[in-house]
Amino acid sequence: MTFFRRWPKPLLLGVALALLLGGVWAGRTLVLSYAAARSDSNAYIARWFLDSGARASLHNARAQRCLTPLAQPAPFMLPSDGLIGLLWDDPAAPYTVFNPHTGIDIFGDGAPGTVPVYAAYGGYLTRLNDWLSSVIIRHDDPLQAGRTIWTYYTHMAARDGSHSFVAAAFPPGTANVWVDQGTLLGYQGEYAGAGAPIGMHVHFSIVRSDENGAFTNEARLANTLDPSPYFAMPLTTLTARSRPIACLPPP
Repeated sequence: MTFFRRWPKPLLLGVALALLLGGVWAGRTLVLSYAAARSDSNAYIARWFLDSGARASLHNARAQRCLTPLAQPAPFMLPSDGLIGLLWDDPAAPYTVFNPHTGIDIFGDGAPGTVPVYAAYGGYLTRLNDWLSSVIIRHDDPLQAGRTIWTYYTHMAARDGSHSFVAAAFPPGTANVWVDQGTLLGYQGEYAGAGAPIGMHVHFSIVRSDENGAFTNEARLANTLDPSPYFAMPLTTLTARSRPIACLPPP
């Protein structure tokens, strides 16, 4: 201790700051390494956009219906065709281990406004007055009797926000309109509001209800459900090992 007391205060502060910054940098490196080890989603997304010839080998079809462990078709159908890029609880950039992705992103093959998005399951559709690119559908949970869940679909608009790709049947202000499974909801787009530009896709998530049955904030992972059992597909970074994503194996 006597040795350190002889150091000038500015030097001591500099050493302390260096140790602090070194710790922060080491922590950041550790977090990034963990995220990279847990998710290879960005590599598939980059390949999708940079190598159009590879798209057929990465593609999941909306018509694909996996079987549940009871040998019944999964209750949900994929809402769109394309690469299932980001997964649920995915820490791949622009997300992190502290703020992971809350649903699945499906990247379509085509121009913005041309790749259809459909209802994954039947329910009551709402589109709030200020929603340019989004709709949400209320469902009786097919996997848990008595529970209300919501499916959320977004990015269905032009990148600059000049026009929406949501189907004309669902104008802003639509509330509690019944839609069958497979109903056309709109088309994939690139709209991200004030956020960074994104590649064309649709974001889909399963959202929990609050105590009053209203949908909760979809941006928080805790407010969403793992979509895997609803599609009978491995849709998390801990279960999906390659693309395209295959059905879950039988038990």
